[in-house]
Order: sequence, then structure tokens, then C-alpha cells
Amino acid sequence: MSHDLLIDIESMTPTELGVARAAALFERVDPAKAAALLEKVLAGDPSSAVGWILMARIRLVLDLTEGALDAAAKAIALAPDDPRPLASASRALTLMGRHDEAVTMAYRAVIVEPKNPLWHDRVAWALLAADRQIADAEQAARTAIGLDPNEAHYYFTHGVALDALGHADQARQALLISLRLEPENPVAQHRLAVLNGETVRAAEPKKRGWKLFGRRKDAAGSGRPEEFLP
Repeated sequence: MSHDLLIDIESMTPTELGVARAAALFERVDPAKAAALLEKVLAGDPSSAVGWILMARIRLVLDLTEGALDAAAKAIALAPDDPRPLASASRALTLMGRHDEAVTMAYRAVIVEPKNPLWHDRVAWALLAADRQIADAEQAARTAIGLDPNEAHYYFTHGVALDALGHADQARQALLISLRLEPENPVAQHRLAVLNGETVRAAEPKKRGWKLFGRRKDAAGSGRPEEFLP
């Protein structure tokens, strides 16, 4: 362990150290243990906005949607100018079918940090899940691509939005770019195969936006049903 790291650890408060340990567990794709540790930390110090932001993310991965919304709400109250809990709340609200609130929260995150493509992507998926204003969803997806043209997921989102608008050729091009950047993504592969007529489109749930991306356990510990959040 480096001297600088030792100094950093020694300067941390017990709450900061506990949150950091929970975050490390989450990064190692152990959200259940991360949640258990973080619950103890937040019981001792419920004023930690960073702790509640992390808890919202962890609970989303664990499919504890109401708990995620509760954690996000606590974080918003403690840090109203932080876009992360707004986006987490938006995602939880989408999963709960509360689409108007989900869209509003997503736009609030964009207002706080307009140059972050993650929040524009969240707007796109909130609108897709609501199954309305699809043109606005497509615009949000294009904005995310403009802000980060090297992220495969944003092209996937754009492809889904274009498909929803009935623009099959453009959707195909967006998915091809997504797969060029992330060739092993099975959901994008399937979506492209559907557009190419190579396979049958599966029946989609009524709240269709949030399940379109499937579940991919990655190094960040995010289930990423449709987008990833920091």
C-alpha cells in the first residue's frame, strides 16, 4: 500500500471509509454485501449524501426499486444540485411505471449537468418507457452521442428510438455502429437481427423501455437494464 494511500485512508471519517468500502464491494460485483455494509454506515450517519447516492445505485441493481427511490429521495434532499440521485430516482420511477415523474426527474438531471451524456440517455429511456414523445427520445439519444461519440450504448439507445419511430434503415445503421464499438453485446446483436428479418421480434412488456437492454453484469456492478449510472 502506498504512503499516499495510507494518508488518504487515515484522513477519512468513519462514514467516508464505510462508504468507500461499500463502493469497493459494489465494484467487485457484490451488491448484496455492499448494501448490508452501507445500511450500517447510513444508520450511524444518515446525513451522508454520497452514501445515499451509492445506496440508490445498489438497490437498483438488486431490483429493490422502492428502496432505491427512497435512497435517491434522501440524497436529493441532502444534495439537490447533484444530478446522480435525480437520474437514479428517474430510473426507479420508470421501473415503477410512474412515467411522468420519471421524465421530469431525468430532465432535472440534464438541467443540473447538461454536458453529461448519461442524463440525456436517461431522458431517452424515460420517454421510450412512457411510449410517447419518441421524437424527443431520439433527439436526447442523438445529444448523448454528440457528447460522447465513442460509447456504444448511446448508439444502441439511438437505434431503439429510431426503430420506435419506424426508421428501420437508420436504426440499423445506429445498431451497426454500436456493435462496431461493442461487438459482443448480445442484445444489440438480437435487435439488429430482428431489423434484418433474421429472427422474430420478442413480445415486449407494456413498460417496454426499461427491459430492452437486458441485464449485463459488468465491472461497475450495474445491471444496466437500459443505461448505466455513475
